[in-house]
Amino acid sequence: MAIRRISSGGEFEAKVGYCRAVVANGFVFVAGTCAQGDDIPTDIVGQCRSALDAIGKALSEAGTDFAHVVRVNYYLPDMNEFELCWPLLVEAFGANPPAATVTECNLITPEDRIEIEVTAVLPE
Repeated sequence: MAIRRISSGGEFEAKVGYCRAVVANGFVFVAGTCAQGDDIPTDIVGQCRSALDAIGKALSEAGTDFAHVVRVNYYLPDMNEFELCWPLLVEAFGANPPAATVTECNLITPEDRIEIEVTAVLPE
């Protein structure tokens, strides 16, 4: 079985020892993703949008897209903020909603408002 690793070059990949995504056996596993970039928004909607953009890039590089996501996990330090993200999630997944889990927990930094992890399949 061939395994392909996709790196975004993010600072935590080297610090923690992981990669943005792994393609294996017809699946794409995208690591938990928080907002990315030099100018990270402080609000959950901006952070959710940034995380979805980074996930979309990883999915594209792997050869798939949001329509092929079969599982998503959301992690938030404050569950009360999650509803603000719903329109973005409906836009991302559209008519192809994945199975989902939401967990309230601490994230890697106190500034992070949401982390999103997905599993997708490669198109046939």
